Amino acid sequence: MYIVLRPESAGGGGRTVEEKQAPDSGKEGRKRRRQGDGAQEESEEKGADGGHGKEEVNIEDQPLLRLVVMGRKSLPDPAKHSRPYWGYVELVTTKVDDIKDALKEEEYSTATRGKRHRAAARALGEGVYRIVKHESESGSGGRRRSPRPHTHLVYKLELPSTRGAMEPQEAMNVEPEASFLVQVKNPDPPSGGRDGGFRGLQSKRRAAFPAHLQDAFGGRRYAPADPPDLLNYEGCELLLIAASDDVEDELGLQLEGEVEDGEGEGVETPQGALGCSDLVKMFGEVADVKPLLSGSWD
Repeated sequence: MYIVLRPESAGGGGRTVEEKQAPDSGKEGRKRRRQGDGAQEESEEKGADGGHGKEEVNIEDQPLLRLVVMGRKSLPDPAKHSRPYWGYVELVTTKVDDIKDALKEEEYSTATRGKRHRAAARALGEGVYRIVKHESESGSGGRRRSPRPHTHLVYKLELPSTRGAMEPQEAMNVEPEASFLVQVKNPDPPSGGRDGGFRGLQSKRRAAFPAHLQDAFGGRRYAPADPPDLLNYEGCELLLIAASDDVEDELGLQLEGEVEDGEGEGVETPQGALGCSDLVKMFGEVADVKPLLSGSWD
């Protein structure tokens, strides 16, 4: 499963500048070198390195896109509070075409499996999201401990309309709204201890955070996604843990998007949704958008 996250300024004092990996690192850098003036083919090994370095991006002037790959073909089920789902940041870029290339149909070859085919991605949902810092008191036997800060990834779908069928979304645990605890894995974990049962990426593919971001771990194996800039590095590994399917009840937070039911034709028909969808405008030519527009596979 793919998740594309695009941070946007919240206005009224919200962050307008994000820190990301250097543009010459990771897959982002490899793509730029290939698109250069007659640059020779880069090796697969070099192109697989994780993000490193630093670049500041004004997200009001240009898009910042994160492509997250989940290790399973669905999201965690908020109703079951199952074990964490592992994923990683595959690509960070300011170029929409880079994400298009990652989502489109492709024929490729591998040394071990020969020729392979990857189908085009299918869009299941579009909405608004936030990464919020939260504190809760935890303990055992009725004893209360000091608040433990953590971060939630929360979202609310704008498309497809919840008034219609949502067969693909239900199959993939994509609820109309949901909240997940999100934890970032230390790319240089301390020796000893348990690693949660997740093998993860090879060391060369892991993110190499600048010192001030690496300090967020404080010697721990996992840390909250605080600051969210941690997610702006390819090779950043993360865990999603189901928390709730009612964001307002859990966090007292109301998510409001640009597309709302009841605005004329709005999103009640595929035609109305087509005109409202930023996802379709950006990626519609390479991704199958039927599940997004109609709430069905066909």
